[in-house]
Amino acid sequence: MKFKTLVSVAALSVAGTVVAGAAQARDQIQIAGSSTVLPYASIVAEAFGENFEFPTPVVESGGSGAGRKKLCEGVGENTIDIANSSSRIKQSDIDLCAKNGVAEIQEVRIGYDGIVFASDINGPAFAFTPADWHKALAAKVLVDGKLVDNPYKTWDQVRADLPKQEILAFVPGTKHGTREVFDEKVIADGCEEDGTFEAIMAENGGDKKAAKKSCMDLRTDGVSVDIDGDYTETLARVDANKNGFGVFGLSFYQNNTDKLQVATMSGVTPSTETIASGEYPVSRPLFFYVKNAHLDVIPGMQEYIEFFVSDEMAGPDGPLAAYGLVSDPELAKTQEMVKNRTPMGPLK
Repeated sequence: MKFKTLVSVAALSVAGTVVAGAAQARDQIQIAGSSTVLPYASIVAEAFGENFEFPTPVVESGGSGAGRKKLCEGVGENTIDIANSSSRIKQSDIDLCAKNGVAEIQEVRIGYDGIVFASDINGPAFAFTPADWHKALAAKVLVDGKLVDNPYKTWDQVRADLPKQEILAFVPGTKHGTREVFDEKVIADGCEEDGTFEAIMAENGGDKKAAKKSCMDLRTDGVSVDIDGDYTETLARVDANKNGFGVFGLSFYQNNTDKLQVATMSGVTPSTETIASGEYPVSRPLFFYVKNAHLDVIPGMQEYIEFFVSDEMAGPDGPLAAYGLVSDPELAKTQEMVKNRTPMGPLK
């Protein structure tokens, strides 16, 4: 299929949370969720409106968890059609959907992204490990073999060869999918690396689940600041606090390299190449979830989904890749599932 000229990636503004105009008739597809997926969905929505005889979909942010919750409120024109998510759906979400009559959900993986740690472009360079971030932000840390309240104030206290700079981190709030991945792949992994997990296990009688939860408890003394808004708010905080680090999606960082510099993680610089190869350790798949009951009710919904995962949009040479999405090597499999409207089953 030959499309009209696709929306310019460079010109696309994602500062706002709504892609469509003020007129929001219900013949428009309604989408909510992840701020990480927002720019990709915005690119697709604009191109869809240009190339198809359907209204441009309404795309809103709000966080992955909030989007999935809205998806599961029920079936009908007063509920959304698609939830964008930068973390995988939970069984509790699926159960809520079922309870409210949302019987079939499609899981659509659009590609991959990395979580990066970026600071003011004029500050010192940093090379982190997950253990560094756990030591810096955890409520309890291991010092001289004992679990104590986190005493660290500067990064060189965490590890002697890090710059002597105040520890200050702006991390996504708990409603964001990025936070789930940050907790799991950085804080929890760092807790194991620095020995804290084992120490907690020794104190709690070997309860692994409780130990992992304790590992992810962050300090509340103002060093770790939750950001409930999107990455533009995080960027504003870093801009106003030159010692601060922001936790971003790779694509957002790549589109703000005039303001930010990125740290390495475990010796690897985040990039589309290192994420595609699996070398960069803090990467994650990106999804959207489809309410199948709306597919034959909301005009253009099936067409939008197929367009989103088409080679022209989500392939390695498409505009999503140009914006920073790492194309899924199994995209053809996703395209077939979308074509067949394959619903997901219970999580294993």
